[in-house]
Amino acid sequence: MAPFLRLRQICLVTEPIEPAASRIATIMGLNICYRDPHVGKYGLENVLLPVDATLLEIVAPTQPGTAAGRFLEKTQGRGGYMAIFCCDDPDARGRHAASLGVRTANVIDHAPYHGVQLHPRDCRAAFIELNHTAGSDNIRGPYPPAGPDWAKAIRTDTTQALTAVEMQSPDPADLAAHWGRILELPVETDADGVAELRLPNATFRFVQGASEAMTALTFKVTAPETVRAAAQAQGVPLTANGFRLAGVEFRLTT
Repeated sequence: MAPFLRLRQICLVTEPIEPAASRIATIMGLNICYRDPHVGKYGLENVLLPVDATLLEIVAPTQPGTAAGRFLEKTQGRGGYMAIFCCDDPDARGRHAASLGVRTANVIDHAPYHGVQLHPRDCRAAFIELNHTAGSDNIRGPYPPAGPDWAKAIRTDTTQALTAVEMQSPDPADLAAHWGRILELPVETDADGVAELRLPNATFRFVQGASEAMTALTFKVTAPETVRAAAQAQGVPLTANGFRLAGVEFRLTT
């Protein structure tokens, strides 16, 4: 299989899971496609919402002592939790990360799905997971973490795509280079000199900030002001370009 890498999923963490999950669905015009029973063994509950062929996941701890709970305590509820990529060979990419000093924190093997989660402390800013589903060459094909019928839940009348992920750092060029080495992607720059990692379906942008974190998600929507009005109706804080929920800014573009 030819090497490939795509953004498959972004995971946010909040506590409790409601009303955040339902608010995101209502504001963004998305459907919840699945609640994964497998995350219960990690002391979590979750929901998944497809944004076209990319999944947005919201997780919440259900018991003390979870990694997600520690993340919430450490960040005071600010920042995205995990960036999940589908690829040709998660184990090979995990070995490559290990050669850079990035440890494997967890391996998930639920055939036909296989995932390698890298240690968040070594990744910096957010967890990285690399996964592959055997026999799934179609981006709308089988993807067990999102349930058996996830593609049937896709709606694009309001929200059409997740196009960019913003990462902040006191040294954004260094964080971009680090993630670029892990993901085996070249660091590029936009017209304003912002460091970027470009995947086929999304761009990771690295900007100046006080701490290392995933701080914003950019979505292509049909009518940004309509979405902002829906956020305001839900009592969610507005920003200049969107709204803030579940630890990150949801930025809206056309």
